[in-house]
Amino acid sequence: MDLRGPALRGLLKGPRRLLAAAAAVVVLAGAGTWTAVASDSPPPVHRGDRVMTMADGTRIDTSYFTAGPTGRRPAVLLAHGFGGSKDDVRQQAEDLARDGYAVLTWSARGFGKSTGRIGLNDPGHEVADVSRLIDWLAEQPQVRLDRPGDPRVGVTGGSYGGAISLLAAGHDPRVDAIAPAVTYWNLADALFPDGVFKKLWTGVFFNTGGGCARFEPALCRMYDRVAESGTPDAAARALLEERSPSAVGGRIKVPTLLVQGQTDSLFTLSQSDAAARAIRANGAPVDVDWIAGGHDGGDMENGRVQRRVTAWFDRYLKGDTSTGTGPAFRITRTGGVDSTDGATLLRGASADTYPGLRDHRRTVALTGGTRRIANPAGASPPAVSALPGLGGSGGLAQLSALGVGVSVDFPGQYAKFDSAPLTRDLRITGTPTVTAHVTSSSDDAVLFGKVYDVGPDGTRQVLPSQLVAPLRVTGARHGKDVTITLPAIDHEVQKGHRLRLVLASTDLGYASPAAPATYTVSVTGGLSVPTAPAVTTAAAPLPAWVWWLPLAGAAAALALLLTGRRRTAAPAPDPGLADVPLRITGLSKRYARATDRYAVRELSFRVEKGQVLGLLGPNGAGKTTTLRMLMGLIKPDDGEIRLFGHAVRPGAPVLSRVGAFVEGAGFLPHLSGRENLELYWRATGRPPEDAHLTEALEIAGLGDALARAVRTYSQGMRQRLAIAQAMLGLPDLLILDEPTNGLDPPQIREMREVMIRYAAAGRTVIVSSHLLAEVEQSCTHLVVMDRGRLVQAGPVAEIIGSGDTLLVGTGTPVEEPVAEKVAALPGVASAVRTEDGLLVRLEPGGTAERLVVELVRLEVPVASVGPHRRLEDAFLTLIGGTP
Repeated sequence: MDLRGPALRGLLKGPRRLLAAAAAVVVLAGAGTWTAVASDSPPPVHRGDRVMTMADGTRIDTSYFTAGPTGRRPAVLLAHGFGGSKDDVRQQAEDLARDGYAVLTWSARGFGKSTGRIGLNDPGHEVADVSRLIDWLAEQPQVRLDRPGDPRVGVTGGSYGGAISLLAAGHDPRVDAIAPAVTYWNLADALFPDGVFKKLWTGVFFNTGGGCARFEPALCRMYDRVAESGTPDAAARALLEERSPSAVGGRIKVPTLLVQGQTDSLFTLSQSDAAARAIRANGAPVDVDWIAGGHDGGDMENGRVQRRVTAWFDRYLKGDTSTGTGPAFRITRTGGVDSTDGATLLRGASADTYPGLRDHRRTVALTGGTRRIANPAGASPPAVSALPGLGGSGGLAQLSALGVGVSVDFPGQYAKFDSAPLTRDLRITGTPTVTAHVTSSSDDAVLFGKVYDVGPDGTRQVLPSQLVAPLRVTGARHGKDVTITLPAIDHEVQKGHRLRLVLASTDLGYASPAAPATYTVSVTGGLSVPTAPAVTTAAAPLPAWVWWLPLAGAAAALALLLTGRRRTAAPAPDPGLADVPLRITGLSKRYARATDRYAVRELSFRVEKGQVLGLLGPNGAGKTTTLRMLMGLIKPDDGEIRLFGHAVRPGAPVLSRVGAFVEGAGFLPHLSGRENLELYWRATGRPPEDAHLTEALEIAGLGDALARAVRTYSQGMRQRLAIAQAMLGLPDLLILDEPTNGLDPPQIREMREVMIRYAAAGRTVIVSSHLLAEVEQSCTHLVVMDRGRLVQAGPVAEIIGSGDTLLVGTGTPVEEPVAEKVAALPGVASAVRTEDGLLVRLEPGGTAERLVVELVRLEVPVASVGPHRRLEDAFLTLIGGTP
């Protein structure tokens, strides 16, 4: 795909233009400037909502999405996660529809607007519902059929929705391809691993569903029984297994893309491993993808995963054999932190075949002898590893991937066995195993195994992905040898570090015996770790500029010497606009590779000193494109932008009078907030006394946090620091794009007052925001855009006041007969009493002046008359929405 705009492509014609292009590239590389181009508008998506009644009377709420040209196409059933509804997957459904699929989403039983009780994907209910949805798809004229009643259909979804895709493939032979994500193969193994009750996650599961009573009675009774005893029984396992994909594993024979999370103590990598082995044994194509996130947090890589799912369906539903579906096995690895914005760096590794969890094992010797540990009465206090329900970008598992240890083991409750320092780096990919001898003072023992990465100093230890492996040892009173299969991980242990095996008696996420007991443990044979050498991370190539920058620089210098090429003269400053902060005239920017489709078209407006201008418009209106042209980051195709009379060009000196915060700011995470601001100002080359750093820091309001490293900041703190950075030097024109993102209500109010004070001092502020209530309170003027064009510009009061509803203040309540008389007046559509007057809606042609005359005639004590309309109402009216 050629991402170059028409102007750049034109530069590549002829030798002189080639040299000029090389010179331009050198300048861009040196300045570190990235140029964004607008993308093509996506086709509109048609959505139809309907409620389908199942055989037992349950009502299932569905949405059907199609886009693009008419004709038959493959269908996709898109399922949601547990506790959610069809609304959670709407964006993905629209994207798939634009990619040429007929997409059906639905809210599962007991969720959203669907009725019925939650059956945890009961074959007789939830799975049967999917077959009924497939029946419906077979009747739609947009859906491709393999034969009458058999649509070409794929199923995908995450977690709960991932399991239903596997179950649907096992129960209904009409399913042609599936792409389940972060889900389970055997729900009994997931919630009762090795006979130990995963109490916290199971509790989260049932409470997220709305409480035990929202589930089928058999499930509710099972949960109450196991939660009370702390020990899963055979009947509980059987109930969950019959609702698991593993129950129909021998019948799943369709192409399957398995996406599983590495930071997931609910559905571990062993679940997708079991699924991969079973489905591949049936002869079906299977690819496996381990992502960085999971139920415990981290990066879910939604964009990349969605692209891979689409490619999978393109190959196996559309039959496009030219579509690449990616490697047979891919894993995302964490590579530290980006120094510019503090984001976690992710890199992909892959192999031509899925290695499984036990590939190419290596034995690491352990020392530690025989240890005695206690299971305390009530199993309290418990050790801490993962914290179910505390996922998201700040999850403990992600911290462990960055080398931050957060696990807690209590003295006397665990035994540790250490290796010698490693003589070379060791990449563990899969499930380590170890043989232990366990003796218990009770008949049964419950242990929790985990492998730590211990730093050279012996104090810092990290639990990869915060995962532990529970183990119930029966008949251990007289001693018993057991093989412990530890959690599946992908983790690199560096040279000089040690491996530490810990066997603990408690863990916060699981149920341990309440009775006190003593365990004696030892290990034999060392720790066996899988290495999967065929899985390789692509080496990061040297940046291309390392090779071409010297050559391009030489070519640029030669071009300047030989041609004497002069710089294109910029338009002369306009003295008449020297005091005008901004004037935009006829501004247009076309979409990439388009001649008649525009991101911004014929935009003109003017901003005066002292104004706080709100730039409003729906997504795709062209606001950010306009701001980027205003700052010289991208070049307009037509029109002109003048700042204080000077034409805007990349690097124009007048841009030094502009402070901007657009699309986030990058900070060095290891430096403090104050150091980041000082470093930024030094980079401008201007004197330190011109920074007005004290004023900017006062605006930031970060207090003692200014001395802390930015990597410890919350999103709101980063936002305030970024705005303070934009205000360094107290620029005459301040541009803020969504300045209140991440701020709490008091901080939003403070930001509003800052903008008003800033403009009151004779400067100008332009703010783009989706919080219309804040814009209404803080802005003096508005520019409303839609589809790249100017809809309206002017003072806020004027735009809001163009409505047809007036608030008449009388100071005292108005009697009902008087309100009825007012409602009967000519030009009045209705009149409603309020606490202090009347709310009057005018008919077309009615005016406030005529209304006041009539009110005086009726002896209504008029104290005030004004418009009664919110900015939201005016905005929706202007862009064609519903006011």
